[in-house]
Amino acid sequence: MTERFEDIEEITKNQDFVGHYQDEAEENTELYEHFRIVADPGQSLTRVDKFLQNRMENVSRNRIQNAAKAGSILVNGKSVKQNYKIKPNDVVTIVLSFPPREVVITPENIPLDVVYEDDDVIVVNKQAGLVVHPGHGNFDGTLLNALAYHFKNTNQKVENGFGYLVHRIDKDTTGLMIVAKNETAQTVLAKQFFEHSITRRYQALVWGDFAEDEGTIEGHIGRSTKDRVAMAVYPDGSQGKSAVTHYKVLEHFNYVTLVECRLETGRTHQIRVHFQHIGHPLFNDYLYGGDTIIKGTTFSKYRQFIENCFREIPRHCLHAKILGFVHPTTGKEMYFDSELPNDMVTVLDKWRNYINSRTLEL
Repeated sequence: MTERFEDIEEITKNQDFVGHYQDEAEENTELYEHFRIVADPGQSLTRVDKFLQNRMENVSRNRIQNAAKAGSILVNGKSVKQNYKIKPNDVVTIVLSFPPREVVITPENIPLDVVYEDDDVIVVNKQAGLVVHPGHGNFDGTLLNALAYHFKNTNQKVENGFGYLVHRIDKDTTGLMIVAKNETAQTVLAKQFFEHSITRRYQALVWGDFAEDEGTIEGHIGRSTKDRVAMAVYPDGSQGKSAVTHYKVLEHFNYVTLVECRLETGRTHQIRVHFQHIGHPLFNDYLYGGDTIIKGTTFSKYRQFIENCFREIPRHCLHAKILGFVHPTTGKEMYFDSELPNDMVTVLDKWRNYINSRTLEL
């Protein structure tokens, strides 16, 4: 019996992305799809790859085969090969890599800081101001345009010409990103993001001081009802999707604090909106209220100091510093640690000097 697509329960974390990339106002930064399908009581014995192909519209056989190779097809909670025979009432779950793009990517000569590269993946240290992919208002000048130029200029044969995204970071967030060079690698990495086995550590300068040196921020994140560009926290879970951010204090500056953040989930603007929610917006984050003096004195000298800092880093103070994953082909554990960008280093030094000078005055 042929079953209809409507019978499929989508429990994807990013179902808004199907078919094309959207801009940074979407709800997730991890780019994969997750589906759950329950076989009918009268289901005849059928190979799982054919079963899925019949049940999932607009999903190619190649994507399903890649998912099987990556161990991303589970039946009743156990990973199966593509020739497994589906039986009545089997519960099938599948994690798919992101669907193919519909937009033509033109190579553009945009500087790239390539940290690591082989036949399957490329790790880049993204600069501030670079949008990851085309979207509303950003149709060129993106990381994908830069990658297309890089691959063409170095005579690399990448299947689609520009790489396969498995995650993203905000336009003005700097730091490490991994991009797959083929669909097989993309599928394996997508599974790691789904299972939260990817290691990601960010450093952020936030307003205010903390009584505790470690903490966890929890609260559903969804699009704001007041500003469609911004996200909002819904602690009662009435809207949005669950989000968890762990943090630890690295350095106190009385009025601002340097923290390290570890993400359990990958919601858009997660760090930025979570810290705003607890009263510690990121330093100079215009979207979440961090671009004004929140803590400190009323003296004009202090206001001038803050304005100077804002000029040094005209963006939110956030850097994706550490990235770790299992290589999709070799199975080797890969770990990368990047230096803080110059604008963050400059502002942190300014705060150290400011605090030290105040201590000497006392």
